[in-house]
Amino acid sequence: MSQHKGKIIGALVLLLIVFYAIAVYWSTEPGRFNVVTNAKEVAQARNEKMVTGYTTTSTLITVASTLLEKPGGYLSNDVMPPSVIMDDMPAWEYGALEMVRDLALSMRKDFSRSQSQSTEHEALKKAQPQFNISSEAWAWPSAEGEYQKGIDYLVVYRAQISNEHERDSQFYSRADNLRSWLKEAEKRLGSLSQRLSASVGQDKVNTDLAGNSSNTQATYSPLQQQVRTSWWEIDDVFYESRGATWALLHFLQAVEYDFADVLEKKNARVSLQQIIRELEATQETVWSPIILNGNGFGFVANHSLVMANYISRANAALIELSELLAQG
Repeated sequence: MSQHKGKIIGALVLLLIVFYAIAVYWSTEPGRFNVVTNAKEVAQARNEKMVTGYTTTSTLITVASTLLEKPGGYLSNDVMPPSVIMDDMPAWEYGALEMVRDLALSMRKDFSRSQSQSTEHEALKKAQPQFNISSEAWAWPSAEGEYQKGIDYLVVYRAQISNEHERDSQFYSRADNLRSWLKEAEKRLGSLSQRLSASVGQDKVNTDLAGNSSNTQATYSPLQQQVRTSWWEIDDVFYESRGATWALLHFLQAVEYDFADVLEKKNARVSLQQIIRELEATQETVWSPIILNGNGFGFVANHSLVMANYISRANAALIELSELLAQG
């Protein structure tokens, strides 16, 4: 009986070791890729022409596809071990997914339309909602199934803009279009920066209505409040930020290529390159086996504050770039 019991315990230990090894492998973050080289290879393979918007669309497709094709596939909606007990990679996926959603929406309402009164592109009209399904949906429909449909519609759009006979399919490289998307990226980075900074807790003065004495809000908020990210969520926020900045980094590199003339005219290319440099720092290797949460200038590092610093600098540069694009 004791021998049988020992075999069961041994089998359970072996299973745990296997699950742990799989979890470590599946937690490997996808590497970066060259957006221009990637677009050129796709264009050559599909016998399509590299036109304005082809690189940005290809990058969006590749980033979205990476969520489904990386080691372990898409993990956020898994209900079986070991992925059901993993939280860092699902958080990374969610950060990247939010950036995919923002760019897909901008493609639909800005980049593909010449003016506010123009009609939406049919493929983008179908693609954008597919990415809005809950990231944790696993049954019918499943998140990865819907995201793949969105990717397929983006592939259709990319093929149409590269076809000179498809006059109604366009990608417009304009300063106002670019600025509209950058404003959305600003909000994402601002939110991530605040959540990362709150890892150590801070007393925040309520500035929600600052700027005009006639401003109002729906319900009362205290003048001061303690803002702190839960200890249980610190690593999740960190990896969500890693995923979001990984995706945004590639999107900005694609924009640098497709909006080259606009950026040169506004003398804004160097500003965009500085943002890219700040975001590259967020992708440095994390050597610690856990995300540490030291206090300010204490003995232990605080990875969240380091990440918040890079993101805050990138966000400040984004704001400056938006202002440059708004100037005549």
